[in-house]
Amino acid sequence: MQRRPVGSSGLEVSRIGLGTMTWGEDTSPDEAGAQLRAFVDAGGTFVETADDYGGGAAQQVLGGLLRGTVARDDVVLAGRGTAIDAPGRGGGPARASRAALLRSLDGTLRRLGVDHLDLWQFPGWDPRVPVDEMLSAVQVAVYSGRVRYAGLVAPQGWQLATVAAGAGAGPDPAVARPVSTQVEYSLLAREPEAELLPAARYHGLGILAWAPLGRGVLTGKYTDGTPADSRAASALLASYVEARRTEHSARIVQSVLTAADGLGTSPLVVALTWVRDRPGVATAVVGARDAAQLRASLAAEDVTLPAEIRTALDDVSDPVR
Repeated sequence: MQRRPVGSSGLEVSRIGLGTMTWGEDTSPDEAGAQLRAFVDAGGTFVETADDYGGGAAQQVLGGLLRGTVARDDVVLAGRGTAIDAPGRGGGPARASRAALLRSLDGTLRRLGVDHLDLWQFPGWDPRVPVDEMLSAVQVAVYSGRVRYAGLVAPQGWQLATVAAGAGAGPDPAVARPVSTQVEYSLLAREPEAELLPAARYHGLGILAWAPLGRGVLTGKYTDGTPADSRAASALLASYVEARRTEHSARIVQSVLTAADGLGTSPLVVALTWVRDRPGVATAVVGARDAAQLRASLAAEDVTLPAEIRTALDDVSDPVR
């Protein structure tokens, strides 16, 4: 599998990444192990996890696999801190304070059973915490050896620019500067193109695209209903999928199906390849029900969309239209 640099940094990742959101809940440890083995055998390196996936269960499963199924050094391990509550919700403490961020990081390392993350993705914004305090947490994490690189999770464009500028004005910009931003991006979710992606390119951050298959909708599996074994039929993920099942989405899905038929490949591969090769994207992170489904995603490695098909998909999915 080809590898790409993350933005302007020295970090390199496989251009298709493996997500672990369902591990420990909808995905059993044995099935997770089969996925991880298939991914690494195919040349994949980027594995993404978060401390709120299954309340920490996903990280515990992944940690066990790193002690037996694959070697720690075979993967680029990316851990994401807990998302920030809306300002003032419940009157609770700010979750992006230096103490909270480092506590989240230590919990992640403990569950994974590792001494460092290759990429630590912290919440992109908390209006209750000064930017320099969040960046100081990154410096502590890097200086202590717990983190190699840091990134932001789903900020707005102006927030990313503010954090990047704050890192540049700090005492050690090379350490505090984020190298990536993780954001939902697909033919069904092109809103980041308005501000976030241009800001990321300007500041040298790579894009880590999650849900590149439109939460599964772009595979075409929901065209004639809801399959019993699909995520939309799962109590855990039904609302997550339903948000992408709209009339506008249906028109885009039909175009993806048409393109796949013309190319002799699957709709999954067409949708994934479109995202993977967008400007600034370092990796497109996919999740899977089982190893067979993951291998179907990995088949995108051998596909490049013809210019005319890419243009047609650009047009039908244009959010301004």
